[in-house]
Amino acid sequence: MFRISRILHALRAPAAKARTGPAPRGPVVIWNLLRRCNLTCRHCYATSADKDFPGELSLDEIYRVMDDLRAYGVPALVLSGGEPLLHPHIFDISRRAKALGFFTALSSNGTLIDTGNLATIAEVGYDYVGISLDGLGETHDRFRRREGAFEASLAALRLCRDAGLKVGIRFTLTRDNAGDLPGLLRLMDAEGIDRFYLSHLNYAGRGGRNRRDDAHHRITRAAMDLLFDCCWDDALAGRWREFVTGNNDADGAYLLHWAERHIPDRVPRLRLMLERWGGNASGVSIANIDNEGRVHPDTMWWDYDLGNVRERPFSEIWEDRSDPLMAGLKASPRPLEGRCAACVHRGICNGNSRTRAWRLTGNPWAEDPGCYLDDAEIGLPSEALGATA
Repeated sequence: MFRISRILHALRAPAAKARTGPAPRGPVVIWNLLRRCNLTCRHCYATSADKDFPGELSLDEIYRVMDDLRAYGVPALVLSGGEPLLHPHIFDISRRAKALGFFTALSSNGTLIDTGNLATIAEVGYDYVGISLDGLGETHDRFRRREGAFEASLAALRLCRDAGLKVGIRFTLTRDNAGDLPGLLRLMDAEGIDRFYLSHLNYAGRGGRNRRDDAHHRITRAAMDLLFDCCWDDALAGRWREFVTGNNDADGAYLLHWAERHIPDRVPRLRLMLERWGGNASGVSIANIDNEGRVHPDTMWWDYDLGNVRERPFSEIWEDRSDPLMAGLKASPRPLEGRCAACVHRGICNGNSRTRAWRLTGNPWAEDPGCYLDDAEIGLPSEALGATA
């Protein structure tokens, strides 16, 4: 996860104290408690449907796993699905997560949040509620395949905001909804929503040297320029809103190029901050548990299992480097190949998304086809990879 606001606000106020204290021992765990969902979204990575799925973890099994996660030092749980509010024990699970001391987040499509359950949601005291909007009005309804979904999700944002919960918009950028991004940012401003998370869709199949001319990569660059501009304007005005991106760690390297154009005097300090951030954390400080207890390096690796919490404790699975993928993800530096191996920003993005490379080539260490920086921007002559691009 790339926290744009944290970096740019610190860059604006260089005298601000750096965060201190030891890093958490365990990873942040995104937990898909169930696959059932009341929507059938076009870009769902969990392939959810409005039905019960067999083989899901029981409440007792969930509690046992939670105890192990806490003992291992996991700092945060993101409760997801499917639609987590459809889980029959979601509030019991959430209360227990809070009681154990986890930072507890709820990741919802928002359509099931209403005046009937708002009091319970507020009473649980989620540290964060993320509600997905895939665009404005008809765009969102088309992505969610449900007429009226946008109005229901917007109403949920307002209810959570008015109840005093920290609530944010979650937006997955695609070629089909990128045009709605400026309007969503205006909506965020008008509604007084303080957090915006942009998730890059984890495409496989993009590649070649001419990334700046690729339609999807042009859209990505424009979206990131807009977010960086918004966040820097906030920093200059002393206004704190949180802008975060995920699933494309090239965002860090691209921020460096944005800074060279807009605030060149701050580039040396920014580079140090970005290298300290360190880029992709799949298999290290980000983990995923699916509805049947399988552990994955992150939510985009659902087709790669590291083990099952029914058979081994999560803590044991996560420490096991006998799996070649986990050994490589935890290595420093990672055994990257192609453009990623030669990239001057390798220390910033850490090779970006390995799942995209794996899905395209069958090799998890090949260059990431989702990188939207061109050869010159990563320090390569255009002809250097001509034979392999």
